[in-house]
Amino acid sequence: MSVSTVTKEQFKSFVAALVNSDQKVVGVQAKDDKFAFGELTDADALRLDYDVTILPPKKYVLPQKETLMNFEVAGAAKTVCPDEKMVLLGVHPYDMVAINQMDELFSQGEYDTHYMNRRDNITIIVCDVVTPSENVFASSMNTATCDSGYDILLTDIGDRFVVEAATEKGEALVKTINGAKEAAAADTDKRKAVQEKNIASLNKHTLECKPSDLPDLLEKAYDHPVWEEKAKLCYSCGSCNQVCPTCYCFDVQDEVNWDLKTGSRCRSWDGCLLSNFATVAGNHNFRENRADRFRHRLYRKGKYVPGKIDGQIACVGCGRCISACTSKIANPVEIYNTLMEKA
Repeated sequence: MSVSTVTKEQFKSFVAALVNSDQKVVGVQAKDDKFAFGELTDADALRLDYDVTILPPKKYVLPQKETLMNFEVAGAAKTVCPDEKMVLLGVHPYDMVAINQMDELFSQGEYDTHYMNRRDNITIIVCDVVTPSENVFASSMNTATCDSGYDILLTDIGDRFVVEAATEKGEALVKTINGAKEAAAADTDKRKAVQEKNIASLNKHTLECKPSDLPDLLEKAYDHPVWEEKAKLCYSCGSCNQVCPTCYCFDVQDEVNWDLKTGSRCRSWDGCLLSNFATVAGNHNFRENRADRFRHRLYRKGKYVPGKIDGQIACVGCGRCISACTSKIANPVEIYNTLMEKA
C-alpha cells in the first residue's frame, strides 16, 4: 500500500469532507478535562493530541448494550445484524492491539456474527501517541506501536502527518485527500523517530519482567497473599473491567415488552469483579469471595487469555484501570512486580 504526507490543513479538510459524507464518523473529542470517542459533527472538534480516552474504542465493535434478536413470545425470532458503515478516527496503537485480540477471540469456535459484521463495517484510522497519559505502560507491554489491524496509520511529525494506507479501504480514503504527496525518506525517518521514542517512553509503570513471563509467574502464584491484601480495599465496583480495552465478557438477557407478546434478546458488558458475575442457576456463586474475583481479573489477563490466543497478554498498558480505581489497587504492573519479589 502507500505512504504519503499531508499538511494538517489538508488533513482537516479531509476530515470535514468525511463528516459531511453519508457514513458515520467517530473521533476523539474533549470532554471537560478528559477525552472521549464520539460522533464527529465538526472537524475542528477532533483531537489527535489526546492522552487517553475515558472508554476504549472497543465500544464501537462490542457496544455496551446491543440487541441480538427480536422475538415473539412462543413464536418467531429474527436476528438483528449491524450494517452501519463507520470511520473510527484516532485510535491509539495499544487500543488497536486490543481490538486485534478481540477479532481473534470472537472469530474462534462459535463465530460471533454480530461482532464480526460490525468490525468489517468499520474503517479504523490509528494515530501514534503524541501525549503520554499519566498511567500508560504500553512500552512494558510492547504495544506502544502496532503494525496490523488498522486501515490507515497517522503519525504527527510536526507540521504534517505521515499517512500510511494499509488496506484497500484505507487506500481508497487516502486517495480522497487533496494534496497528499508520496512520503520522502526524511518524512519516514521522522515517523520512525516518533515511534522509537514511544517504544521507549510510554512507560509510567515499569513491568520488571517480559510480558511472555506472566503465564508462568501466575502458575505459581494462586495462593499468594497479595490477592487477599488488595481485595480488602476492593469495592467490587467493576470500574477496572468497564474501562479495559481487552475485557470482552458480557451478559445476555431476554427482555419482554409490555405487550407480553414481543421482546428482544440483548447482551451488555459484564465484569469479573462484580459480585454476581460468577453466579449460576440455583444461586450458586463460584467466586463469592472478593479475593477470588480480584485474582481472576489478573489471571485472565496474564494466563487464561494467553492460553487461548497464542500467548498474547490481555493487557495492553493503556493505564485506564489504574486511573479508574478509587482504591488505587488495580495497577497490574504493581501486582505482577509484587509476585516477582517472592517468585
